[in-house]
Amino acid sequence: MTRLEHRIILHAYVTEKAMDEMEHQNKLEFVVDRRANRAEIKRAIEEIYHCKVAKVNTKIVRTGKIATIRFRPEYSAEDIGSRAGVF
Repeated sequence: MTRLEHRIILHAYVTEKAMDEMEHQNKLEFVVDRRANRAEIKRAIEEIYHCKVAKVNTKIVRTGKIATIRFRPEYSAEDIGSRAGVF
């Protein structure tokens, strides 16, 4: 059985804009379960990637829900992105 965190975070969302935000603003985007709220998303990211999240923004698009995660300055979005399979 999969853990709850793995059912909330589905996969990384990679676009040119997301890559630019990763390099310049320390952010990553993930496709998440449409029923998940910001607190659940934050907790899931912190438990899966062993980091601290500064802010979570969400948006609903035609294909589902996308969460933009800003990490605290001591954590690099590029390092976390490489663990998430962005590269």
